[in-house]
Amino acid sequence: MSTVIANLRTVGIISHGGAGKTSLSEAMLFTTGKSKRLGKVDDGTSIMDYDPEEISRKITLSSSFCTFTWQNSSITIIDTPGDFNFLVDTKTCLHGTDGAVVLIDAIDGVKVQTEKVWEFADELNLPRLIAINKMDRERADFFKVVKEIKEIFGDKATPVHLPIGAAETFSGLVDLLGGKAYQFQDDGSGKMKEIDVPSDMEDLVASQQEQIIERIAESDDVLLEKYLEGEELTDAELLEGLRNGCVAGDIIPITCGSATKNMGTQMLLDLIVQCLPTPLDRGDKTGVNPKNGEEMVRNPEEGEPLSAQVIKTVSDPYAGRLTIMRIFSGTLTADSNFYNASKEAKERFGTLMLMQGKSQQTIKSAGPGEIVAVAKLKETLTGDTLCDPNNPIVYPVPETMNPIVSMAVQPKSKGDEDKIFSSLARIMEEDPTLQVHREEQTRETILSGMGEIHIEASMGKLKRKFGVEVILSPPKVPYRETIKKAVTGVVYRHKKQTGGRGQFAEVHFDLTPLERGTGFEFEEALVGMNVPRGFVPAVEKGLNEAKEMGVRAGYPVVDLKVRFYDGKSHDVDSSEMAFKIAASMCFKKGLAEAEPTLLEPIMEVEVNVPDEHMGDVIGDLNSRRGRVLGMDSKGRNQIVRAHVAMSEVLKYAPDLRSKTGGRGMFTMKHSHYEEVPPHLQEQLVAEAQKEKED
Repeated sequence: MSTVIANLRTVGIISHGGAGKTSLSEAMLFTTGKSKRLGKVDDGTSIMDYDPEEISRKITLSSSFCTFTWQNSSITIIDTPGDFNFLVDTKTCLHGTDGAVVLIDAIDGVKVQTEKVWEFADELNLPRLIAINKMDRERADFFKVVKEIKEIFGDKATPVHLPIGAAETFSGLVDLLGGKAYQFQDDGSGKMKEIDVPSDMEDLVASQQEQIIERIAESDDVLLEKYLEGEELTDAELLEGLRNGCVAGDIIPITCGSATKNMGTQMLLDLIVQCLPTPLDRGDKTGVNPKNGEEMVRNPEEGEPLSAQVIKTVSDPYAGRLTIMRIFSGTLTADSNFYNASKEAKERFGTLMLMQGKSQQTIKSAGPGEIVAVAKLKETLTGDTLCDPNNPIVYPVPETMNPIVSMAVQPKSKGDEDKIFSSLARIMEEDPTLQVHREEQTRETILSGMGEIHIEASMGKLKRKFGVEVILSPPKVPYRETIKKAVTGVVYRHKKQTGGRGQFAEVHFDLTPLERGTGFEFEEALVGMNVPRGFVPAVEKGLNEAKEMGVRAGYPVVDLKVRFYDGKSHDVDSSEMAFKIAASMCFKKGLAEAEPTLLEPIMEVEVNVPDEHMGDVIGDLNSRRGRVLGMDSKGRNQIVRAHVAMSEVLKYAPDLRSKTGGRGMFTMKHSHYEEVPPHLQEQLVAEAQKEKED
């Protein structure tokens, strides 16, 4: 067994936005001597939040990494985003961890985003600790939050420390297992001294001690038997039982403190070393052989074949692409190469680095459990598996989330169109949740992301890193047109005589509506020789061009069938161009007779909202012409599913945030097309006419 691996801890710091993850990370860096001063988010001196966008917004937009030593153990922490706009980054980076510290606000308690990151930890079966932060703030209530935690996350969550005081009187912690109390200095130093347990807390401490001891005993059959027989468990047995219970996921220890005042940081660090797993505790990592699809495992040992997975990519116009990976097996040395089994490509690199917030530390080698970075890989992106070329393996790619907000993007300066696409491609390398496509119908470049803040922050990065400024606007809605009734025997004759050879073509069409979502069908049903079959492709081409602009408001025409069953031709004057024109005009004539109507895209929206806001949300969806499909309970929250017209939810994100005090979240995807209500059709037709005149 490797002593080094046994002393490694890789920990994700996760929570809802604003709970204080970055402040806690800064307190850890200062307490362990990694930094010389206690960095502050509010004054822009944080080591972990260093992007200009993060400093200006005072929130974490992108996960950052740092490694330090505590109690002879090497701890790598990942300070993750808590805002819903950036939670995909959190989810991806958690694949590189062995445990998590869940931070919960002592005032606001468990939020929707807290439950979301808890779900991420559940999916990865990550052992975790809970730290209740901001105990020094007004209205801080440790026991109210603990009750809420137990109601939502279950009785596995149990306090191991109790606060001494709250708000302005918060001054220390009582260690329940050690039976000792500690008082913190109020100067941000993180220092503390042992004191007597306050006399007014003795009964509370005794009852809480009984609860944690009972929880530890229940997690181990041997300890439970001893406990039930009335024997007292030793300190060593309790500590070992706490660790084993936490690693197994049977116990989730709860502590508390104040990150900004650096109170309780030492005791949390002790818990991380004592309770959270090492790579050896986590055991094998399962993947598949890319050659035959057979399941394979890698042990977290230095002598195993190399395997690692990329958990983050950072693009820089000067330094190039920085690839951050978690090593699961084997040893990686500087100035070497590996095989990208996901892309089937060999990659060579030079310097091997540890990420230390905004800086990097050069190292010679790294092994299982470590998170390292290399620069300027050509093919490798987030989610890829890197391995020994002679022993290939591919690990499952972390699932991403579908973007829910789209904006139209156009360059601020003419001539920057090509630069926009190349620069966006670089930004998308480090943020796979961003998607860009060209909407042919509206001729707009559409950028999609997790929210307006996500898109705006990404565009700030685009300007800073690549010098490209853009204008963002709501995208145009891609309406379509169709017909409501069938028409038969539509005839159009194209005849033009201007001296010399003329133009002649006659076509006979039947137009039939099709089921929604079918598209466009063309049937050639000619009999006899009135129309030479050589002109059929020209007729079809004329139809394909004509269907791009309907007669109602100029939108593409869908969900109908054109049957070309007859026509007339002239030996001299008929041509492909004549039949193409005739087909186009006959189609438009038929559309006008077939009750043309407008269709609009309908989105499937799923809103996760606290119970108390459900009525407001449903009322709001109804006001947006939404149709509620159903509701499901999820803890204290309700999941409302609805179909809503795209035009009504282009700016839904800020509206939902306003209605729910930031506690509501939603996902959205395209569902189908439906007919636009008549009164809105007239408005759209008028707008199209005005745009045409302008």
